[in-house]
Amino acid sequence: MPAPHRHAARRDPRPVRLALVAFGVTLTASPTTANAGAPTHPAVRQEVPATRHSAGAPTHPAVRQEVSATRQAAAATGLDDPAKKEIAMQLISSAENSSLDWKAQYTYIEDVGDGCGYTAGIIGFCSGTGDMLDLVELYTQRKPGNVLAKYLPALREVNGTDSHDGLDPNFAEDWATAASDPAFEQAQNDERDRAYFNPAVSRGKADGIGTLGQFAYYDAIVMHGDGDDGTSFSAIRERALAKAKPPAQGGNEVTYLNAFLDARVWAMQQEEAHSDTSRVDTAQRIFLNNGNLNLDPPLDWKVYGDSYHIG
Repeated sequence: MPAPHRHAARRDPRPVRLALVAFGVTLTASPTTANAGAPTHPAVRQEVPATRHSAGAPTHPAVRQEVSATRQAAAATGLDDPAKKEIAMQLISSAENSSLDWKAQYTYIEDVGDGCGYTAGIIGFCSGTGDMLDLVELYTQRKPGNVLAKYLPALREVNGTDSHDGLDPNFAEDWATAASDPAFEQAQNDERDRAYFNPAVSRGKADGIGTLGQFAYYDAIVMHGDGDDGTSFSAIRERALAKAKPPAQGGNEVTYLNAFLDARVWAMQQEEAHSDTSRVDTAQRIFLNNGNLNLDPPLDWKVYGDSYHIG
């Protein structure tokens, strides 16, 4: 049986009261409707040419520090900037959990009835799509004998299906137990980055698109995965490229991103589980129409009719 697509969004009615400080800037996240709930993996680095000096001339310490700072800044000039990555996780969580408190989702697990089996954790790892198996394998490599290790044979068997065979009745409870382990939290962070975040940011930078565009790529790969079917991330991108060129090919960024979002909406509409396109229409498209290509706060958006704010 072919592997199902990535999961549909799940809802979480818990209220959110989240305030965080990043780089001296306070980001306040507060949904405005009753139903709204309340370590960065190495990213692709952009090389910065070193300052040129005369042959044989010593480099002044201040110059070395300046060049080093420039390189560090260039390594995270898009969605991989820690403050922007935090915003990205809140945006994803608003769509996946109806909550901006993404760090509360390490313990999350349920079957949402989308054909992907169990959906769990900070990015919606699924028992039926292979990424939950990858996660538990990573966790077990780092911590043999953990509470989830015994489920590896069952996870291999149910991959590509919505079956719970070999997982029930205790898998959900054991997942919650594992989520109290910092090693499992780190494994979730690292697998998110390896499978979804880093590929999206890397591809976005190669296409010459900024922070908002990189987030559009990230959100697409989280929902659709990057397989070889007609609604995968790569297929969505190819559909957009047939309509517009990205900046790296001499195109206009806004024009290209509109084409990408159009292709994304089309892909979502091909599946009933993804047919609500508000995470694009009343979120990403709003930011694009406002010219906010850098995804700078304040941000106001809606998903499934619920309103959110980061200020």
